[in-house]
Amino acid sequence: MKSNFKADLAKEKKLATLLDSYYQKHLKFYTFERIYNLKQQLNGIDLILKNKTTGETFFVDEKAQLDYVNESLPTFAFELLYQKNGFEKPGWLYDSAKLTHFYALVTSIFSDEEGVYTSCNITFVNRQKLISYLYKRGLTPSFLKAIVSENKDMHGKLVLENLDPKTEGYLFFSKRNKAESPVNLILKLDFLVKIGVGRRFV
Repeated sequence: MKSNFKADLAKEKKLATLLDSYYQKHLKFYTFERIYNLKQQLNGIDLILKNKTTGETFFVDEKAQLDYVNESLPTFAFELLYQKNGFEKPGWLYDSAKLTHFYALVTSIFSDEEGVYTSCNITFVNRQKLISYLYKRGLTPSFLKAIVSENKDMHGKLVLENLDPKTEGYLFFSKRNKAESPVNLILKLDFLVKIGVGRRFV
C-alpha cells in the first residue's frame, strides 16, 4: 500500500489558491501569511494569522477533505495515531510537538475540472478548546490509546460510551485502506459548532 503524501501535497497547493481568496474576503481584521517552509508545516503551521489591532498571532493548520471532492460530509476525522516503519506515532490532534492554535477544516470541496477547485466550506476549530472538552468527556490520550490497544485488529467504526455516534462522534480504524493505518476520532461538524469549539467561516 503506497502513501499518497506527494499527490496530496500537489492537491493542497491548488486548493490553497481558493482558500487564500476566502481569507482575503472574510478575514477583515487579520493579515495572513501562507507558510511554505516544510519544517513549520510539519509543526502544524500552514498559515499565520495576525490581528491588525492587537498584533496577536495565531498558527493555523489546514485540514482538507481532498479524498471527498464533490461530496458534503457532516463529519471530520481527527488523527489520534498512525503507523510509520512499524512504530506507532501520535496523530496530529494530541501531538505535543505541534504548535497549532486553530484547525481550518476544509469540507464540501467542489471542483468543475481536475485540479480546479471552485468552492468549499471552512470551519475554524480552536485546538486547545477541543482538547479541553475531550478531556472533560474522558477522551484523554491515555484512555484512547488503551481503547486502540484493545482493538488492534479492528477495521472500521467503533462506538465509544463517551460520545453519541449519531450526533457527536466515534472512532474509526483504517487498517486496510490506508498505508499509515491511522486511527481517527470522527466528530460531527455541527457538534463542534454547538459545543463552542468550532465556528463556520464560510
